[in-house]
Amino acid sequence: MSDREVAIIGSGMHPWGKWGRNFVEYGVHAINEALEDSGVPWTDVGFVAGAGTVRNGYPGYVPGATFAQAMGWTGVPISSSYAACASGAQAIQSARVQILAGFCDVALVVGADTTPKGFLAPQKGERATDPDWLRFRLLGATNPTYFGLYARRRMDLYGATEEDFAHVKVKNAAMGALNEKARYRKAYGIDDVMASPMVADPLRLLEICATSDGGAALVVCSLEYAERLGVKNPVKVAGVSTVTPTFPNTIIEMPNMSTDSSAGIAPPAAGFKDSIALAAYEESGLGPDDLDLAEVYDLSSALELDWYEHLGLCAEGEAEGLLRDGATTLGGRIPVNVSGGLGAFGEAVPAQAIAQVCELVAQLRGRAGDRQVEGAGVGITINQGLFGHGSSVICRR
Repeated sequence: MSDREVAIIGSGMHPWGKWGRNFVEYGVHAINEALEDSGVPWTDVGFVAGAGTVRNGYPGYVPGATFAQAMGWTGVPISSSYAACASGAQAIQSARVQILAGFCDVALVVGADTTPKGFLAPQKGERATDPDWLRFRLLGATNPTYFGLYARRRMDLYGATEEDFAHVKVKNAAMGALNEKARYRKAYGIDDVMASPMVADPLRLLEICATSDGGAALVVCSLEYAERLGVKNPVKVAGVSTVTPTFPNTIIEMPNMSTDSSAGIAPPAAGFKDSIALAAYEESGLGPDDLDLAEVYDLSSALELDWYEHLGLCAEGEAEGLLRDGATTLGGRIPVNVSGGLGAFGEAVPAQAIAQVCELVAQLRGRAGDRQVEGAGVGITINQGLFGHGSSVICRR
């Protein structure tokens, strides 16, 4: 057994939706659910790792303290992590490091969000040094614009079709319809997706994830603590990656408007998105062939196909074949996004990486109901945040 593993003994989620309430309510709901699931009282928690958002006013910047206060001050040490869509995985890593270092036996990880109507946009104000603000101000390039450009790139390079993108949505929506925590619980056919309005050519409305409210939480602990608590065969965190790009990064990444040049320095052996999973594989001693399922960052249905390749599930340019063969659907060789993915949930930014791990926990415990992946023993998540935040978490039985 690796000495770099910790156990996950509790998970909880507030249902995703547009509830219009303070995000702290969603986080507290998820915390209480996770604590109940674990059997650990709040007063025994030795560390709180909060995943942050920068859109909800001051408390969103300091989620560790915000949620510690909401649960009742106990003097517990905290951390607050902000890494856009990778925030949740960074919070998991923060808690994990505390446990592995021996500073505490049990920790709580939590993230929650209340999102604005419409697409996510930078904070208001004049910020000429902020590339995220500049891409809106100079280019009018909203997030769906980037998703559409990536989809068009995939079509040009690998022969992906609009039907392929629709197929991803149909696959994920069928699973989301079975998930009580998902915001969108409706199954679609190919014709339904293709008839939805065009948003960012070639992507249609049903192929782009919404912004949502939601929360998720995990109780993590040392393996010794889990044993003392009487937990049998707990889910273990086998590897966590929180990497950044290596110069030169020759593929444009949101929110940047250009790439690094490789005229003087050759590109790295592995590009940024490939390196995210590679780091987690290296730490865990596992690889793509060991995986039973994956939860990936499907901001659009087209982006899911890219992640198949970045995870090493297939070679570059072969994701469409993997999809068409049914390998990534429930019952296939490597089911992807059996939770329903972001297409079914939407973005609740600091919560979504934690929610992905909640799905792995449910699957590895055999508690996913009609979404259950038979014999699930190893799963992976992968996320990418703005400004070079990459994250991946591998869990195993």
